[in-house]
Parts: sequence; C-alpha cells; structure tokens
Amino acid sequence: MSQKLTFGVVGNAEVIRNIHTAQKMRYHTVWHFEQWRKGKLIDKWSDENICTDEGITYALDAAFSSGTAIGTWYVIIYEDDITPVAGDTYASPSYTECTAYTGATPSGAYRQQWVEAGVASKSLTNSASRATLDMTATKTVYGYGLVGGGSAASTLGDAAGGGTLFCAGKFSSGSKDVENGDTLKVTITLTGADV
Repeated sequence: MSQKLTFGVVGNAEVIRNIHTAQKMRYHTVWHFEQWRKGKLIDKWSDENICTDEGITYALDAAFSSGTAIGTWYVIIYEDDITPVAGDTYASPSYTECTAYTGATPSGAYRQQWVEAGVASKSLTNSASRATLDMTATKTVYGYGLVGGGSAASTLGDAAGGGTLFCAGKFSSGSKDVENGDTLKVTITLTGADV
C-alpha cells in the first residue's frame, strides 16, 4: 500500500492603491504686447508670468473667506534685469517700476488700468480695452506685472503697502528697448483651469 504526502501553499495577495482624485486649480496669465513707433507697429510678442504668493492668498481670501475684492487693477512695467519670484509683494517687489509713461485710462501720469470685460469660459481679458502706455523717455524695460488695492495703487511707482502684486514676469526675450514717444499696448488674459 502506497501513501502520498502532498504539500501545498495557498497564498492570497491584495494590491491596495490610493486613488488620487484631488483637483488642482491654476491661474494662468498670458500677456500680449505691441510696440508702436510713429504710428507703425514695430514689434509684438507674448509672455507668461508667475502668480505671487500674495496674489494667490488674495484670490483665496476674496473668493472664499469674505475678503475685500479689489475693484481696479493696474498694469506696470519695470526697469531691472531680474526675474520676479513668488515671494515678491506690492510693498516689497524685487524690481524698480518704470514711471516714464502716461496713458489713457486713467489719463496722465498714472498706472494704466486693466479694464476687463467680465468672466467668460473661465477667463477674463482686456482685449476690448487694451492698456496703453505712452513712453515719455527712452528706456530698457525687462518685465511687467498686475497690481491693485491700496490707497495709491493708481500712482506710478507706489509701493506704500496695502496693495497686492497679483502676478509679474520677465520678458522671454530678456529686455525691450523703448524710445520716448513709443506706445506699448498691452492685452492681458487671465484664465483659471483644473490641472
């Protein structure tokens, strides 16, 4: 009589995987510039920028935490060969703002307003009313930004505090030379997106 002894191993395996369903929201801003000289378009380009920590904090506060919304935003350009960083603020930017221009909205020696036309398809733009900067001196400019709030936000070069630097960026070409009498026309489109 024969006997058989059988050994067997039964194993169970279970793969547990975390399903990541979190969504992220991104503010994306595209700037379109046109440089005009004596009535002729001599250059045009587009650039993107960073939203500062101050700008993101403002947006969250105004949207979700009963913060005060800023009613008017202004376009700025700057004269330093630097790249803005997330920690830049209205009161303590890393750049020196260019003040050698006048414009139409408001008229005179003021920062030019960003006159947007309301939200459509998760986007805001001033394409119907571009910011117009009429240069009053020959300069080399390196970048741009969007500021608002504070008691003197319309004043060229103001950094007294109380305002917000929402976003800023350096020209991808490095710099732009502008002459006295040149006009920069600026279109800004701000988009929110899930990423």
